[in-house]
Amino acid sequence: PAFGGNIMATILCPDHRPQMGTVRPKVFKRPVPDYSRTGEIIRVASKVKPEDIRTKLIDIIQVCTASCNLEEAEIIVSGGRGMCAPENFKLVEELAEVLGGAVGASRAAVDAGWKPALHQVGQTGKTVGPKIYFACGISGAIQHLAGMSSSDVIIAINKDPDAPIFKVADYGIVGDVLEVLPILIEEFKKIKQAS
Repeated sequence: PAFGGNIMATILCPDHRPQMGTVRPKVFKRPVPDYSRTGEIIRVASKVKPEDIRTKLIDIIQVCTASCNLEEAEIIVSGGRGMCAPENFKLVEELAEVLGGAVGASRAAVDAGWKPALHQVGQTGKTVGPKIYFACGISGAIQHLAGMSSSDVIIAINKDPDAPIFKVADYGIVGDVLEVLPILIEEFKKIKQAS
């Protein structure tokens, strides 16, 4: 897939070997290890001298908490423009907390300043592949789908029954996300308390 999934490209490079390709984290599911495979490691001495490097690491600032470690999360609850206001993201955060998941956001929510960019899922954010992905008030623009469509189970909540997110969702709830989320939170809390 190329250009955020808008086209499928076949790329041939017959004239040069070796070749290398890179993909973003979680684009592909991790394969089962095959310990019968072998390879040869060839160490090549670097010709780069320390004085050739113009960048220097000055400091590392930890700004991410467990709630925004999207690449490792098994459950992600993401909110989009349909959350209507930054204070409504408390519902997304509460559902994520109840489920032991992480909080994601669409680009529209990040651009509006409702969540920091560390939470952004999509072509210009993080590519994720959790076991369960909740899309709350997210219409499903192709750029967002490029970052989360490899999730095992996608649950979409949107008041527009024709929203593109429903084309990739395994389960869809057509309704106002601000009314649906409190009900889900309560039901999941009951299940959690019973277990």
